[in-house]
Amino acid sequence: MKKRQKEVQMQEQFKEQEPEYKILKKHTLKEMIAPAGIDASHLDYLGIISNTTRYARSFYVSSLPRMCTFPELFRDMYLFGDINTSVYINPIPEERSQNELNRVINEIETERIVAEDRGNINRESSLSQKRFDAEALRDQIASGFNKLYEASIISTIFAYNLQSLDAYTQLLSSEMSKNLIGIKSAWAMQEEAFQSNVPLMKNSIKRTHTFDRRSMATVFPFTTSEIGHLTGIPLGVNKQTGVPILFDNFSRELTNYNMVIFAKSGAGKSVTMKTLISRSCVLMNVESLALDAEGEYRAVAEALGGINVVLSPSSKTIINLFDIETETVKDEITGKERTVLNVENKIEDVTQALVTMAKGSTRSTEVNELTKQIIAEAVADEYTRCGITYDPNSLYKESTGHLLYKEKKEMPTIGSWYKALQKKAEQNVDENYRFQYSYLLKVMKQYVRELNGQMAYFDGQSTFELLEGVPFINLDISQLEERFARPLAQQILLSWIWEKFVKKNSEDRKKATQKRVIVDEAWMLLPFPEAVDFLNKMARRARKRNVSLAIISQRFQDFYEKPEAQAVLTSSDTKLFLAQDKSEIQYLKQVFKLSEGEANFLVTCTIGEGLFKVGADTAIIQITPTKKEFEFVETNLNKIAENNKI
Repeated sequence: MKKRQKEVQMQEQFKEQEPEYKILKKHTLKEMIAPAGIDASHLDYLGIISNTTRYARSFYVSSLPRMCTFPELFRDMYLFGDINTSVYINPIPEERSQNELNRVINEIETERIVAEDRGNINRESSLSQKRFDAEALRDQIASGFNKLYEASIISTIFAYNLQSLDAYTQLLSSEMSKNLIGIKSAWAMQEEAFQSNVPLMKNSIKRTHTFDRRSMATVFPFTTSEIGHLTGIPLGVNKQTGVPILFDNFSRELTNYNMVIFAKSGAGKSVTMKTLISRSCVLMNVESLALDAEGEYRAVAEALGGINVVLSPSSKTIINLFDIETETVKDEITGKERTVLNVENKIEDVTQALVTMAKGSTRSTEVNELTKQIIAEAVADEYTRCGITYDPNSLYKESTGHLLYKEKKEMPTIGSWYKALQKKAEQNVDENYRFQYSYLLKVMKQYVRELNGQMAYFDGQSTFELLEGVPFINLDISQLEERFARPLAQQILLSWIWEKFVKKNSEDRKKATQKRVIVDEAWMLLPFPEAVDFLNKMARRARKRNVSLAIISQRFQDFYEKPEAQAVLTSSDTKLFLAQDKSEIQYLKQVFKLSEGEANFLVTCTIGEGLFKVGADTAIIQITPTKKEFEFVETNLNKIAENNKI
């Protein structure tokens, strides 16, 4: 027992000898985020002192316009950089509203009578209108259809130096004045205004305005930093916010005007593009041209009053690969426009198309640099034979003095090029070139009309000219053989479209028409390097001519596996991803840095839903054509038959 007591006494002694450790004081959240101090000694700004000093200046809205557009009233203020804005709203009781409106009506009527006695007709008319508006508002409130509110709008802008603060102040005042809104600095009340603009629900400065229910709605910030533009067409609805997405394909905010649409079959990519074409045509006067690989855009052309051009083995339509047009370029030094004829670029474009034709559907390895050289020399000789040089006047026949217009020369054709090739082959004495000439004469025979070639629909003078001002032109190549003839037609027509549709646009944005070129089922081009190369060139050069190149494809994996084709993606600031196959989603996720949630959404989303990316902004979009639009945009045959029954 004594031993046990000694142990207890020793433990108590040890406890007394142990030092006491003080617990560190815990900071509250408010203490952790609070600055070191605030300097309120200045009349027109505050100094927020911390590791880095910031300056703040508070304002209140002093005057409002008589009318405004919903929801544009305070949009510029809400999105003005580093700014906080508070809106205090208090409903006014009905009895007080009635009394104040009756007082206002009596005052207006008194002023109207004075103006009438003085013969001031303009003021009398203005006061009569004000009295009518006040009486209508009073009657609406009495009937319960309207209500009055008092509201204070207070904003605080921040900057890291006084010079920037003054510059922001001037800029904000200028931006708000565009909407006839007056703002004033809370002079000598900066501390009170700053307190009013922090989340304490305390309005220390009573600078109020009276709103009715409709005008009060314009104050609410129905705007976010989400995707979309201030102008454009209503493309769809943001599913996260319910706000319509306005899309302007030619907005100056975009680095380029190109766009790509990727989706699996049946996800709605064609319907989406047709909706975009029709709405941008009607609302923005955008001229569109579609390279229709599946024959889906015929109804759109008919509905918009456009033109359908069918290219098939049995049609009489001829598109000449050798067609060349002048272009108007802007001098970088003088700023003046001048007309030029770029024969060198055209020779390269024609050569690439002929190389693709020479390789054929088997993409023969017999075609090499020697073959390309022979083709290019023969093409250049053909333009020389026709007297076509860098002089724009060389495109036209010599005037006889009787014609009031310039008559164009006949262009070289594949048939004339083939004859020139035959002559060069006969004159050739170099053994290194003999096989190449022999190969070309054999494989190119199928493209010559005189030799009854099976694919001679590009041989001859063009029978069709693109008309200026047509809202929509559809080039239908769906009746051509799919494996080779259709991709070849896509490449040749792209070159022809560049000459006849794109180059005619001025480099001066003020003079240029907004145009769009649509390449449907673009994956068909990818096996042919020359075609991909031209597509890349077009994507890079289109913006300079105020033209948007729209690429539509259902096989993203093909683009992923061809690095040279990915330049088209990097040259497109707008991207729309509709429903995707699980086999494709991993490639999209890797290239476009999609999150796990975005990738899962694209696998499970329904028809018309997708991810819409414009620059760095992304939104979940739902695209739904109107009932009238469905009449010409729907591609599902079952739904078309169903609608016809109704």
